[in-house]
Amino acid sequence: MAAGAWDVHAHVIDGSEHVPFIRERSYTPCTASPDDYIAMLEKVGITYGVVIQISVHGADNRLIVEALKRYPQRLRGVVSLDGSETDEALRALCDMGVCGIRLNEHFSGGAKAEGLQKLADRCRPLGWHLDLGLSSRRLMELAPTLAALDVPLVIDHLGFCPLDYGVDHPEFAAILELMRLDRCWMKLSGGYRLLKPDSRYDDIAPYIRALCDAAPTRTIWGSDWPNVAMFDSWQLPETGAQLDALKKHIGSEDQLHAVLVENPKRLFGLPGTAVKAPQ
Repeated sequence: MAAGAWDVHAHVIDGSEHVPFIRERSYTPCTASPDDYIAMLEKVGITYGVVIQISVHGADNRLIVEALKRYPQRLRGVVSLDGSETDEALRALCDMGVCGIRLNEHFSGGAKAEGLQKLADRCRPLGWHLDLGLSSRRLMELAPTLAALDVPLVIDHLGFCPLDYGVDHPEFAAILELMRLDRCWMKLSGGYRLLKPDSRYDDIAPYIRALCDAAPTRTIWGSDWPNVAMFDSWQLPETGAQLDALKKHIGSEDQLHAVLVENPKRLFGLPGTAVKAPQ
């Protein structure tokens, strides 16, 4: 693994009385502590990570804050908001290493893509981005609104375009058009969520290559650890297997280094330093 590599999409999970699960959730995951996450990064040789607020904790970001306090030199954070947060509260989160606001329409408990301009207005003075956990259909529907926003956009999980659609489908074409904006980034993460029992990692390769071709300096990678809401054993991927597949699919060592090291460093800045908008 290249020195200074990043995993830009992972979760920390509690569920105890300390940080309980919300009632209206789609699933109940196992505990995944900040220490567990760092241990995984150590195992595969990754230096930096980004912890993303998970839907089962709603807008209770306390575990994200605890992770950032425990590992300030290694982690950044992305939070979910309910709209009641003061500017002072967001500034305090920024000072701790939070760098974005999460939208997640995949599961109950995640924030919906409503009031996008208002969310962008809250991101702008902090140098934050909007993290978009949306389906390819929703990304196509919202593309004009997203294109008009003047803050960085980070799309999760290859745009969550069904595997059988292919790179020529209108929904993926809309994603590629968004990726041509100089403020739009894509996580080459969660590809295993698109697989079916008879499909393989190689079936994701056309999406990855098309995205890297469209935005070679704005493609980044995430493990999606601890890989929640996957209910069949064949679906559970090891981080190392994901990284092996990524290397194979990208092909170019220079592009792989950009995805794992250079691009995320430019987007997130090094943990332990002030958050600022990417250049």
